[in-house]
Amino acid sequence: MSLRTATPDDLAAIMTLERASFPTDAWSDAMMREELGSPHGWYVVDEEAGNVLGYAGLRAVRGAKDADVQTIAIAETSRGRGRGRALLRALLGEAAGRGVQDVFLEVRADNPVAQALYASEGFLEVGRRPRYYQPDDVDAVVMKLDLRGWTAAGTVSADDAGVCT
Repeated sequence: MSLRTATPDDLAAIMTLERASFPTDAWSDAMMREELGSPHGWYVVDEEAGNVLGYAGLRAVRGAKDADVQTIAIAETSRGRGRGRALLRALLGEAAGRGVQDVFLEVRADNPVAQALYASEGFLEVGRRPRYYQPDDVDAVVMKLDLRGWTAAGTVSADDAGVCT
């Protein structure tokens, strides 16, 4: 597992995973291109032998005290091996480096595996958004992490997670 900051050159590989992971509500190429180029975003890819096996994105406006996990996706054949946790920790490390205090995310109510991952890192459910994921009519579980507490607990930073910039 090798994590590195995503670049515009990763767009095609990211979009292949995006469409496979989120078949009914994948982002468009244009949306993802904009995210990769945004000064408020930070995306990381998990690469092995030149293949992108996962990616994750954070939206953290410089100087803001909160941030949002935009997305995490892992190739189906690579799931269950700690890659999602490594990507999440990289995002949280980047958020901490930007001075963020609270990190939010939305996760599908029908995705207990992702919910369990987030809870194991300290995220707590703070609300629900009915029928948020369309066209599937699936609720979003809104979760929040006190990043200062996560950092104080000695959880790894982006540097420790092996992100190469």
